[in-house]
Amino acid sequence: MVKVRNIVSIFSLLFTLNSFAESSIQVDISEQRLYLLKFNKVLASYPISSSSFGEGQKENSYKTPLGKHIIKEMIGSSATKDTIFISRINTKRAANLIKEPIDTDNDYVTSRIMWLQGEDEGFNKGGSVDSYQRYIYIHGTQEEGLIGTKASHGCIRMFNNDVIDLYEKVNIGTKVLIKT
Repeated sequence: MVKVRNIVSIFSLLFTLNSFAESSIQVDISEQRLYLLKFNKVLASYPISSSSFGEGQKENSYKTPLGKHIIKEMIGSSATKDTIFISRINTKRAANLIKEPIDTDNDYVTSRIMWLQGEDEGFNKGGSVDSYQRYIYIHGTQEEGLIGTKASHGCIRMFNNDVIDLYEKVNIGTKVLIKT
């Protein structure tokens, strides 16, 4: 009886570990897509917009930083879809979504925020290359008509429905790789 109980406990533990195994995110700039992975299998794929200024780590460049990151903070779990955030504060105002490929003067952050922290000291972490200090997020946008093209000011923009879906599938600490 003891051996059977131990075997059942081992299978139960393995099932639990498998269920809670960490997912990861891969952002492919060349494809303008974000992939949610688990055990190197694609669980979900979303179109995105990276920076219209290209890729780079330097502060004030408005470029999308490359390399290994983690989700450091998650903001907006109780926000209504399309809610505008200013300085990570929920304004309780809904954005007017633009479905045409129009670049407006506003770069609203909407629906959810996953704030990224670089993992590579001197490359995307620390000093003038720090992704977290540059306020690099994965977030929703009011300019949904530009998703799939390079249109952001450094962040990874997503459709509002997609960013909410992704937000519910990841956690603080989820690994994010941004590559060209």
